[in-house]
Amino acid sequence: MFSRIADRYDLLNRLISFHFDTFWRKKAVEALALRRRDPIVLDLGSGTGDLSLTAAREIKDGTIIGLDFSLRMLQLAQEKKRRLPYGHRTAFILGSALAPPFKDEVFDAVMTAFVLRNIPDLNLFFRQAYRLLRPGGRLVSLDMFPPSRFPFSFIYSFYFYRLVPWIGAALAHDRSAYQYLSDSVKTFDSPETIAELIRRTGFEGVKVEKFMSGAVCIHGGEKPRMTKPA
Repeated sequence: MFSRIADRYDLLNRLISFHFDTFWRKKAVEALALRRRDPIVLDLGSGTGDLSLTAAREIKDGTIIGLDFSLRMLQLAQEKKRRLPYGHRTAFILGSALAPPFKDEVFDAVMTAFVLRNIPDLNLFFRQAYRLLRPGGRLVSLDMFPPSRFPFSFIYSFYFYRLVPWIGAALAHDRSAYQYLSDSVKTFDSPETIAELIRRTGFEGVKVEKFMSGAVCIHGGEKPRMTKPA
C-alpha cells in the first residue's frame, strides 16, 4: 500500500495537514534535545525521508539513518537528498522497524513520524528502539490520535474520517489507502496509553506534547544513563 501511494505521499501530507506536518516534524527534531557532538540518529519508518532530512537540516553535525520497508519510498528519499545541500548527512536503508539490522546501543536518538499506527507489535517496536539507543539516548515519536475535546473533535472527525478518503481518491487515485489512514487514527490508542507503553519499556522522563487538541502528539523519553540495580 505505501509503495502504491509513494509518489503522491508528500503532496497529500501537505494538503491534508494544511502544511502543518512540516512544523510538527521540526518540533519532533527539537524534542530530541541532543547533547552529544556528531550524533547518530535513526529514523524508523523513514518513508520518503521528510523527518530524516529535517533532522539533517537542523542538526548540523549529525548523521541521520533512515530505515523503511518500502523500496519506492526509499527511492524517493534518495532523490530528495540529492537535491539538498545537507542531504549527504543522511543514508537510507531497506529494512523492518521490528527487526532493525543494527547492533545494540549505537544511536544517540531514535525518532519516528506517523509510524506507530502501522506497527502490529508496539511493545516490540519500543523494545527495539530501547536496544538500539546508547544510555542517555532519546526516543521521540510524532503521530496522530483521535482528539478528545469538543467542538474540535467533531470538526476533525468530519474532515479526517469523511473527507480525507475522498481527497486521497481524487489526488492519489487510491481511496482505500486513505480510508486506511482515517481508520488507523480512529481506532488508535490514546496518547496516555502510548506514553505508558514507552515507560514500561524502560524509558524515563516520558512526556507528551499535544497539538490541535491532542490530534497530533509528540512522545519523548530517555534511556537511563545507568542500569538500575536489581
